[in-house]
Amino acid sequence: MSSLGGRPRGSDMVFWAIALVVLANAVLFTMAWLGGTFGAMITGHGWHPPKWSLLSYWRLIRGETDTLWPGSSPFGVYFGMALFGVVLTTLIVLAGMKILGLRKRNEGLAKARDLRALAPAGIAKRARELRPSLAGMKDLAPDETGNLLGDLEPHGPELRSSFEDVELDLMAPRAGKSTGIAIPRVLRARGAVLLTSNKSDVYAVTRVEREQIGRVWTFDPQGIAHAPREMWWDMLADCATIEGARRLAGHFVASVNDDTTKKDFWISAAQNTLTALFLAASRGQASVSDLLGWLADPADRTPVDLLRDAQLHAMAEQLQGTVRGAVETRDGIYETARQCVACLLDPEILAWVTQDPYLPQFRPDQHVLGRDTLYLLSKDGGGSAAGVIAGLADSTMRAGVMAAERMGGRLDPPMTAVLDEAANVCRISDLPDLYSHLGSRGINVVTLLQSYKQGSRVWGEAGMDAMWGAATIKLLGAGLDDADFVEKVSKLIGQHDVSTISVSRSKDGSSRSTSYRQENVLPPDRIRAMPKGTALLLATGIRPAMIKLRPWFKEPDAARISAQAKQEVAAITERASAKLTVGTPPRPRMPAVPPGTPTHW
Repeated sequence: MSSLGGRPRGSDMVFWAIALVVLANAVLFTMAWLGGTFGAMITGHGWHPPKWSLLSYWRLIRGETDTLWPGSSPFGVYFGMALFGVVLTTLIVLAGMKILGLRKRNEGLAKARDLRALAPAGIAKRARELRPSLAGMKDLAPDETGNLLGDLEPHGPELRSSFEDVELDLMAPRAGKSTGIAIPRVLRARGAVLLTSNKSDVYAVTRVEREQIGRVWTFDPQGIAHAPREMWWDMLADCATIEGARRLAGHFVASVNDDTTKKDFWISAAQNTLTALFLAASRGQASVSDLLGWLADPADRTPVDLLRDAQLHAMAEQLQGTVRGAVETRDGIYETARQCVACLLDPEILAWVTQDPYLPQFRPDQHVLGRDTLYLLSKDGGGSAAGVIAGLADSTMRAGVMAAERMGGRLDPPMTAVLDEAANVCRISDLPDLYSHLGSRGINVVTLLQSYKQGSRVWGEAGMDAMWGAATIKLLGAGLDDADFVEKVSKLIGQHDVSTISVSRSKDGSSRSTSYRQENVLPPDRIRAMPKGTALLLATGIRPAMIKLRPWFKEPDAARISAQAKQEVAAITERASAKLTVGTPPRPRMPAVPPGTPTHW
């Protein structure tokens, strides 16, 4: 006897069986109702569906198609039903397979509920806490709340990082670094922008748009975009202190040293000598050309005298000790120092860091307070201006830190620093250490590298590990072929339980059991084979997630920006052609040799 208010178990089964039969008949009748109407229409009798009722259902079962679709061919009606049923069934199966495939592919990764802090509502709340200027604003534009990362696969939502996050992105060439990260960040930035690159693609797409927001400064000493020189930067301005001079010397040393963590005697001594010379030139109001002259002639006592005049006696004695040392040692140190600043021997590069009364001076301390854009373009390899580029980038970010301290601790609006090709053209030796506090100052740094090993070659294993640990947002894109690194990432993502159903049969019947085993959420081969345009998101305190990047050319205003980019590319091509037309002076022709003159001596 059942308990009070209860119902026998068998009655539940009968109820659900009846409900299932009714639902199945309703679905089948709806498919036949629509399919028959479609068949009658394609046979020329128009779209005239019969009344959806039990009577129509009964007539359909009895085969009275002439009553339901008067004048239509029974063959056409049944053909429409069959065709409609096949198409609908195929669509349902494909949709089911797609949903199951997506669930299986993203099983173990973060879902939308895990990423609430990066979703629109969470990131808007965080932006109001970080930016006092947003107080009182009811509706915030999405770009005012954070930096766009992409859309959570497969169906969103849109994810953004906060203005105190610092980012490290690892992607192979042509995997979407420029189109999906660098260009969108520059276009969407609300404050000052700093961009380093060894190509002109980001510059061509973003320059016109940024020019409508603020002033555009283009530092292009090697003609990447063939931009005319319309500015100059006082390279020695920050060298008035020993710290500033040593930092600038370190940038030049890093530009020729493959691993800044490994410095032999000559590299270390060259950096000390450059530090003293930079300090003497800054305190003595000398030019970069004067500094190059001191390097060419170690016996020149001018830098020693300038250091003594500035009451920097210890530095003066150290420099004088280097000059008075053994000739072989002194020449080795000075030659190494000359190699570090060899790019300044190029008059085209030297002009950008030499005072010019006819051109405006770029002031990093003023740049970080506005909405201007600074493009730092340089080639990589021999003869590059990487040391100058790294010095200017570092000076600008340090100016941002000092401005943030004056503003109460954080820049508002925040500054965006996109260090594209950082391992080639922007080797800031202590960049891993800067990562630990730049975000808290309202300076959003995005470092783009081709691989983890590329960063390790520049900053060493310890430095790259420090940068990896300090980056609160990490994006891993397509084409990561470093087996050891991919294996570590796979372990970092973790494992999940996978169920296996086994059935055993015997003469007494069959039994079914379920067992569980641990598998990697993303095996190394799947990480390596990630398609272009997608990235693995590793955010501090959140489970890893798979996102889809948002390339600039798929955004609503892509047509207008694309037209501007085409005009900019045409202008770059025209400037390049003009330089080729001017060309270099022809080699002098040798005088004609009189007949009979011997040609071999």
